[in-house]
Amino acid sequence: MAEAAWSTDTGEAVYRSRDPVRNLRLRVHLQRITSSNYLHYQPAAQPGKDLIDLATFRPHPTASGHRPDEDEEEEAVIGWQEKLFSQFEVDLYQNEAACQSPLDHQYRQEILKLEDSDGRKNRRIFTYTDSDRFTNLEEHCQKMTTAASEMPSFLVERMANVRRRRQDRRGMEGGILKSRIVTWEPSEEFVRNSHVINTPLQTMYIMADLGPYGKLGYKKYEHVLCTLKVDSNGVITVKPDFTGLKGPYRIETEGEKPELWKYTIDNVSSLAQPEEEEREQRVFKDLCGRHREYLSSLVGTDFEATVPGALRLFVNGEVVSAQGYEYDNLYVHFFVELPTTNWSSPAFQQLSGITQTCATKSLGMDKVAYFSYPFTFEASFLHEDESAGALPEWPVLYCEVRSLDFWQRYRVEGYGAVVLPATPGAHTLRVSTWRPLELGTVAELRRFFIGGSLELEDLSYVRIPGTFKGERLSRFGLRTETTGSVTFRLHCLQQSRAFMESSSLRKRMRSVLDRLEGFSQQSSIHNVLEAFRRARRRMQEARESLPQDLVSPSGAMVR
Repeated sequence: MAEAAWSTDTGEAVYRSRDPVRNLRLRVHLQRITSSNYLHYQPAAQPGKDLIDLATFRPHPTASGHRPDEDEEEEAVIGWQEKLFSQFEVDLYQNEAACQSPLDHQYRQEILKLEDSDGRKNRRIFTYTDSDRFTNLEEHCQKMTTAASEMPSFLVERMANVRRRRQDRRGMEGGILKSRIVTWEPSEEFVRNSHVINTPLQTMYIMADLGPYGKLGYKKYEHVLCTLKVDSNGVITVKPDFTGLKGPYRIETEGEKPELWKYTIDNVSSLAQPEEEEREQRVFKDLCGRHREYLSSLVGTDFEATVPGALRLFVNGEVVSAQGYEYDNLYVHFFVELPTTNWSSPAFQQLSGITQTCATKSLGMDKVAYFSYPFTFEASFLHEDESAGALPEWPVLYCEVRSLDFWQRYRVEGYGAVVLPATPGAHTLRVSTWRPLELGTVAELRRFFIGGSLELEDLSYVRIPGTFKGERLSRFGLRTETTGSVTFRLHCLQQSRAFMESSSLRKRMRSVLDRLEGFSQQSSIHNVLEAFRRARRRMQEARESLPQDLVSPSGAMVR
């Protein structure tokens, strides 16, 4: 009888369980669909009878002690890492000379106990546990593709040589690490051995011996019915998936007499009782409470808060890259300038830094140097002026890009500045730079050969220096050249009691924060208006330089 619907999806399924894996139970049902056995004999015709009794067609018992009709179907309930011996293993371990390892001797003792009792309950269905040789060979010979001539890659070879097993060593809390966390000078062998993910894993195979009658116990007739893998995180991988409402899986043997088998895999793990679930929930709640107390003890109760009317600014930044510069081997010198009024920083805080020297690589038409240099700083703003007209200033980030030649001489590639974002969150800023320019061929030759170039004595001159007290800052006569740009990635955090207080202090501080947030917007709007005024002034000057008859429409009219 052929099945109406077979399950052709033999891919693996992944489950996650918080329960111990030892509670897992699987029911495997195996049944033969077609048989290649022929009738053992033809009954002789009895005189006086035209019909043959169907009972005479029953085949003879086999040498294994089981009748063929009993071998047509088998069902077994298997637990996690439960060992069911095959006929091949029974024949092998009965010979004491074949036992080489302690596990072999243990299997021999178990088989002898089974022989003294009622014998094996299973005939065709058996298992290979995590400690068996079959598991090692199966993982070592596993292919990544379906190609017949597959060449294993380096990663495949490394993963085949590394047995992913549970770790017997447990780290002691509070103990001293015996190995270094960072290896500054790793050897080639260390890199090859460490570049492999070694997740603790246990494997189990549910097998079937599909040999014909009287030929059980041959390796060539063994077939994998199901593969189970469980890691230390409670992730269970089943291949193929549980049958459920799907049709059974099929196996077609090869050889002179092919046969068709079907089998199903069902999860028959016992469900927890309501009392057990309630007890488990209490245990989990108690465990979570203890873990929360442990984390609280690590953080401590003395959480540092800001003083009333103050705003604390934390910036975790990164000098990402620099691009568009003339020479190679770039490095960036940067610092943060705090406004002189109402801003301060801790005494130990370092507000400047220098990146490593980085070679450039071609990216389109530009040469880009990737630094990925992290930095962090902290600053505080104390609101003292209650007048609405007082507009607070915001810190400014200055940067200086330099290049280094073969003789360790440096040259200035550009200066730039940008106002730090006034809103918390992640920001990516691209700072355009310029450098002072000295006219003449001699200056460029000096810059190329000996590294001499014009420099700014005060880097804050890139913008408006904090020490400047006048109304207008004149840069007349300063020749500059636009160079490249520097990319910064900033993560800004702000801390203030005004974010959680509902008193009048919150309203006053909110107005200051709103003005702080509008400071950068006002700066950008001011730049747009200034550019518009310059363009309007140039249009008026061009209009005044034109002849009067072209400007006045009435003068150009012909009567």
